[in-house]
Amino acid sequence: MPVTEQQTDSQSTPAGSEAGSAPPQLRDAINAPNLITFSRLILALVLFVLIYLDGFWLTAAILFVVAASTDFLDGYVARRYGLVTVIGRIMDPFADKIIVCGAFIFLLDKKVNVEQGVLGSGVNAWMVLIIIGREMFISSLRGFLEKQGMDFSADWTGKIKMGLQCIAVTASLLSLAPEFHAVENFILFRNVILWATVGFTAYSGVAYVVRALSMLSSRG
Repeated sequence: MPVTEQQTDSQSTPAGSEAGSAPPQLRDAINAPNLITFSRLILALVLFVLIYLDGFWLTAAILFVVAASTDFLDGYVARRYGLVTVIGRIMDPFADKIIVCGAFIFLLDKKVNVEQGVLGSGVNAWMVLIIIGREMFISSLRGFLEKQGMDFSADWTGKIKMGLQCIAVTASLLSLAPEFHAVENFILFRNVILWATVGFTAYSGVAYVVRALSMLSSRG
């Protein structure tokens, strides 16, 4: 509620707070779910360094699984204990896109090298383009619709898309580990899951657009 000129300093200061203390919005943002979200960003940076350095594929795969799993944890804790905040709603999807899209970008650089016995990550430029393009467009579309007062939360296609992307990244990381080179049909599995992920990502984007058009049409 805006502070009027008639309100005194004591009235505009929340009870129990001291001068110079952090504003309520900042204090509310420092809670367990948001700290989990911020930790996911830190884990993402460590993951990117491991991918860049080469040779730490099993560690990178485990780290990615742990970081991706926190996506479900912070949302559950926020809803379970009523700790949903504005900054949390902004940072949670941002962290998701950073770790997933960033992993695909770094894996793009891992090409087949016959001399060194590297099979490559299986990630191609057009795959990354579709994945990142979809995320950017749907994020912009969500921002526009929510600015109009519409609820454009993630639906089942978005959740399946996220799950497939996490499986695809994990499979690509493991396929670079020498320990998995001898696993029968693992490369085939990786390629199939990559293609399925890209295909469903595109389908999810189309489904969101159809849903948005339906919402705008009904409102209009």
